[in-house]
Amino acid sequence: MKGPLVVVGDALLDVDLVGTSSRLTPDAPVPVVEDVETRERPGGAALAAVIAAAATSREVVLVAPIDTDDGAARLRSLLDGRVRLVPIPATGGTAVKQRVRVGDHSVVRIDSGSPVATLGPLPEEAAAVIRDAAAVLVADYGRGTTSAAEVRTALAAARGPVVWDPHPRGADPVPNARLVTPNGAEAARVAADVPGDGQGLAAVGARAEALIRQWGVGAVAVTLGPRGALLSYGEGAPMVVPAVAVTGGDPCGAGDSFAAAAALALADGAVTGEAVAAAVAAASSFVARGGATAWDTDVSPEHPAPASSVEALMARVRASGGTVVATGGCFDLLHPGHVATLRAARGLGDCLIVCINSDASVRRLKGPSRPLVTAADRARVLEALEFVDAVVVFEEDTPAEVLDRLRPDVWAKGGDYAGADLPEAAVLRTWGGQAVVLPYLDGHSTTALVERSRV
Repeated sequence: MKGPLVVVGDALLDVDLVGTSSRLTPDAPVPVVEDVETRERPGGAALAAVIAAAATSREVVLVAPIDTDDGAARLRSLLDGRVRLVPIPATGGTAVKQRVRVGDHSVVRIDSGSPVATLGPLPEEAAAVIRDAAAVLVADYGRGTTSAAEVRTALAAARGPVVWDPHPRGADPVPNARLVTPNGAEAARVAADVPGDGQGLAAVGARAEALIRQWGVGAVAVTLGPRGALLSYGEGAPMVVPAVAVTGGDPCGAGDSFAAAAALALADGAVTGEAVAAAVAAASSFVARGGATAWDTDVSPEHPAPASSVEALMARVRASGGTVVATGGCFDLLHPGHVATLRAARGLGDCLIVCINSDASVRRLKGPSRPLVTAADRARVLEALEFVDAVVVFEEDTPAEVLDRLRPDVWAKGGDYAGADLPEAAVLRTWGGQAVVLPYLDGHSTTALVERSRV
């Protein structure tokens, strides 16, 4: 379906005050934060809209209450050129959420602005754009937008699929919602009368079924943070989509990223299960890139792990004094020898980046019959291993150029190189890195596997 993705909900202004701290105040056990840098970004439904806009060529329209105060002017400036804003007149002041952070850790959050906005009438432009949207994402942040009768009437008349990201203080989703995306805690609060404790899959599945009955919606996907998401249609076995493990990262905004990706997938014609799978992958990638703090970072879908994601991972590891380890190869058919080497390499530091040859590079090295598995699929298999933090595809015949860009602390290779100088060692020495050899599980190789399969 042609048309925009429309995001409806509460637009906030998020402010991070980021500094350093090396001492406590003399009058209380709290840190003294110095050298503070102020970073502003859209929040709430506005963050969901800019995340969606960065991931698609489709127009993204934000329908949200906007006041006339200074916070609203700053928010409009952040949205300008990224999404089309269709404001709903409102009073009560712009909600501003300020986090004081030391490095990657929040010290305190200070909220200002009325907790509930007073809305004026819904403009006809807003009702029309909701009705004709390819998909609608409702990002409810509990300020009253989703409770307004005119807004709910417009959402009920939407022709495209509706994805509803709920809030504990918000309204129930409209019954025609295709997908509702509470997190585990939200699902537990709303479905409090469902038996079962904790966040086990049985309990989460039972709550999802109860929410579908209570709300009368098509499906519920309960997001489970680093565990992925559970999708239920209200009957039968639920679908669980695991997430790719992410080292560090700021999870703030991950739920917005999930809901935005699901809505975009549905707008493009995906079925609900496909949309949830795409949403889990997008949320993991979002956190790996730095989360909401990297909201204005460009997203490139060309490689399994964008350079910005890998570099953000390395920066987080080094900021905490950790060691970055890299290894590389074709990894055409993953076998026990590969797994043993990768596991050992991860044990040398705090994150492992695997550099793999592109398909063209493999053909030049191994011959026209290789690779047996494309680079994209090789990367997916490697990323599924719990001890692999990121995968980078390189086009050259050797990893020298990608190593010079990433500059890991350790380059690890498995095989019979002991006592010999690794080809990459000279490159590592230019920035003080170390090349090492790891024990190799003998009797396993892709070439041997291919030969045995021909017998």
